[in-house]
Parts: sequence; structure tokens; C-alpha cells
Amino acid sequence: MLKTKRIQQIKEYVIQHQSVSLDDLVTTFGVSKNTIRRDVQKLVEEGHIHKVYGGVAVNHARLESFHDRQTRNQLQKKWIAKEAARIVENGDVIFIDSGTTTLEMIHYLNDKELTIVTTNLDFIVQALPYAQLHVISTGGLLERRTKSFSNFAYTNEILHYNFDKVFMASTGVSISNGVTNSSPVETSMKEMVVKKGKEVILVVDHTKFNKYAMVTYCGLDEIDYLITDNSLDNTYTTFFKEHHIELIVASSQDEDE
Repeated sequence: MLKTKRIQQIKEYVIQHQSVSLDDLVTTFGVSKNTIRRDVQKLVEEGHIHKVYGGVAVNHARLESFHDRQTRNQLQKKWIAKEAARIVENGDVIFIDSGTTTLEMIHYLNDKELTIVTTNLDFIVQALPYAQLHVISTGGLLERRTKSFSNFAYTNEILHYNFDKVFMASTGVSISNGVTNSSPVETSMKEMVVKKGKEVILVVDHTKFNKYAMVTYCGLDEIDYLITDNSLDNTYTTFFKEHHIELIVASSQDEDE
């Protein structure tokens, strides 16, 4: 395997598992520990991961690029987006969060009459051909790595909106830490949006569970729907039942319909 390809796969492996031992990497990639140490050092220098005792862990302070996130689990994100779009009704006023899964919703909303407020730059661009989608941008500072807008001045303006549904993304989800995000700048707006949503829908693929990022923007008990691509363990299903949260598991059948 080429060195560059192996290093990329090591980065993806660590991101998926959040923290791994050097021995685990040696076994998984079939190379010597010295080789793994050199590869890991390169990723550390680039800011992707940091060293911990006996291994490495994801650097939660780093914003992963939009392109890197978009190309991971792309098919599953389409399934989730299609299920999310089914909840939307003509005439709804909705919020679309920044994120690669929420972006996929444009393909399933473009035949509806909607008012959409969003921080998602690519969603705005892809909505241009559809006159029946009335899009309101939050504007502000463009975060190029995530292709999203952050605007401290606009945060209080969100309080004037009454959203029928808000579709939120997350870097990591857990019962203990709630719904988390890697960008502190975006957090205030996300908090406000959740408070103003009549229905709060969290759309995340299975890789986001039992993980957390730098900032919590809402508790898991504050959402109304969770749409994902894989069944969850009993800890989550029990929590959802106790808090009257509807769990929707999307699949390839949904995409084929």
C-alpha cells in the first residue's frame, strides 16, 4: 500500500474509533510499529490527531473539512436525508443546519413549497434553480472548512422565527454529553434554533454515536426525532422511549423507492 494512502486510512480509522492503541494500528494495517509511529507523527503534525498513553486520539478541537465529511458514508447520508424530507410538509418554515447529511435533503425537498432558513452555503447554492424554495441565509462569517455561516449578530434574530421543523447536524452524540459540535462559533445559533423549533429533528449517521466534540449545543432529551442509518443499542432505545423521542432507521429500501 502506498504510504499516502495508508496514512489517509489511518486518519479515517482513528476518526471512526475516536481513540486507538498503536498495537491496534499495527495489527489493522499490517506494518511495523516503527512505521506506524512515523505515520502517526505526520498526522499529529498536521493537527488531525494527538498522542495519548499507548496510542492516539482524535483532535476534537480541529474542524474536519466539509469535503472529508461529505465523502464518508455518502450513501447512508442519502437514506437519512430522504427520511428527513418525508417529515416536511408544504408550507413549512424550516431550518437546515450546516452539515453533509442535511445538505443531501435538497434532493428530496425541491418539489415542495417551503421557507428555509439555513447556515449551509452549499444548500443555498443548490436551491437556486427551485423558485418554490424561499431561502433565507443567516449570513455572516463564512467558515470555509465547513462551508457554513456563523453570525453572532444574527443569533438574536433567530428568536423572531417560529420554525415548524429544524433539522440539526452533529459531530458527536451521546447520552452523557448530548448533541455536540466542533465549532464554538456556531454553538449560540444552534442553541437558539433548537429552542425555536416546534419539532427538532437530529440527522446523524451511525458513526456519530458514543462520541463527543468540543461544545454541547443541546441535550439529547431536547430532540423530537432522531434519524440514523443503523439500529442503536438498548441504552439509546430505552432513553428515547423514556423521553418520547421517535427513532427512525433509514435503509437502502428507502432510497430505492
